[in-house]
Amino acid sequence: MFSVPLPASCSRIRCCEDTLGRRSPRFAPLPQAAESLFPERSQEAFFPRPRRIILVRHGQSEGNVDESAYSRIPDPRIGLTAKGWREAEACGLRIRDLIAGDDAEDWKIYFYVSPYLRARETLRGLAKAFEFSRIAGVREEPRLREQDFGNFQDREKMRSDKEDRRRYGRFFYRFPDGESAADVYDRITGFRETLKADIDTGRFHPPGERSSNVNLIIVSHGLTLRVFLMRWYKWTVEQFEGLNNLDNGGFLVMQTGNEGRYSLLVHHTVEELRAFGLTKSMLDDQMQKTAKIGELNYDFATHGSSFFTHLSGLACKDQNGRQ
Repeated sequence: MFSVPLPASCSRIRCCEDTLGRRSPRFAPLPQAAESLFPERSQEAFFPRPRRIILVRHGQSEGNVDESAYSRIPDPRIGLTAKGWREAEACGLRIRDLIAGDDAEDWKIYFYVSPYLRARETLRGLAKAFEFSRIAGVREEPRLREQDFGNFQDREKMRSDKEDRRRYGRFFYRFPDGESAADVYDRITGFRETLKADIDTGRFHPPGERSSNVNLIIVSHGLTLRVFLMRWYKWTVEQFEGLNNLDNGGFLVMQTGNEGRYSLLVHHTVEELRAFGLTKSMLDDQMQKTAKIGELNYDFATHGSSFFTHLSGLACKDQNGRQ
């Protein structure tokens, strides 16, 4: 083992940033030498969050209309139907109208896409709505793939497995030779960390530019997108199991509020989100479009009462007198 000594001016570097990369007021600024060693920690490295994260489910696929296709074609090679292509193109036009409605001159989009054929074809379809100059980039992301149901699925066996899943639980049931939704959650957790790092380092911004009008579009699959939302908003297993799939070619919009928190209620109505499966407590949480980091745990808890039932009806105050 060996170590490289830091300059004397760096010997008192401390962890002084929150999860958004902002300097904590409790600590003094880093020495100039440290700023040169860690340029990503300087104030000049701050990038605005993307205005929206738009979650798109692929258009209608061959497997959606004929389940026997999975017994002949590997799941990653299942493509779109003619209707699926039309859904993808219509989705692109709706998203373009949404973004153009901001009346911003510098807006751009950046894509993350599942490597499965139906997702990549959906991206090709919806991307027809955008000029080349609007596209900041695209990345194929294997962690956004569909839940693995096993190789060359037997139709009758799959029906039996799905019945077992219904009895066992949609989140924890693992398909033979495949995955559970809990397995998808684990890889989506890794993707979320990559996404956060991309946001913090400004991967979507051209050199020398910092725009608040970047929009991220994630093209993936029904369950994967539900798990992504579960992970992002810290929903419980019970809350996840109450969610419904997006329609083929459908999308959900996570949009920033005044303090930069992403909320589904900035764009969607309460009725739309109820149809998707959000409960009252989940909707109450989405109402907090301006919540700051830290407040989410103390003032806007969404499901703590389901654990601490002995406190029901009691007005509990902390040492500062806050209820």
